[in-house]
Amino acid sequence: MIKQCSFFFILITFLQMGCRKECLDLAGSNYLVFGHFYSECEGEYCVEIFKLENGKLFEDTTDVYPSRTTSYIGEYVQLSEQKYFDTKDLFNDFPQELLDEKSIVIGKPDISDLGGIYIEYNCNGKSQFWLIDQVDQNVPTKYHVFIDKINEKIWHLQ
Repeated sequence: MIKQCSFFFILITFLQMGCRKECLDLAGSNYLVFGHFYSECEGEYCVEIFKLENGKLFEDTTDVYPSRTTSYIGEYVQLSEQKYFDTKDLFNDFPQELLDEKSIVIGKPDISDLGGIYIEYNCNGKSQFWLIDQVDQNVPTKYHVFIDKINEKIWHLQ
């Protein structure tokens, strides 16, 4: 009986992981929006939002501070193919655990003028977004590597 329950648990876990992995490419309506935002800041780099979609990278031109209640609405211009190739791995690096988060706000983004990260993930038409603190101690460890990668990509895009 224990072996059957263990097998069943492993099978269910595998099937759930398999369903999520179907979105690990930028085909169809799948996309990833990523960026950072700082409220106590001056200049063009205070809000930087980018979108990976359909084999292209886009940059938002509105530079509006993200809302805590609705997903980001930007106006995007396409960037070079090289910049797309430099950032496309972020979609595959997306931590699937984010999909299980109960809150869209993780940590205390931009509370101490240290900024925040904006992430929006669209998989087969289902979109979710998060505002994530830039301070490691305010964010679960499982997201640190992804946050660091986002910051690195943004830095290289500027």
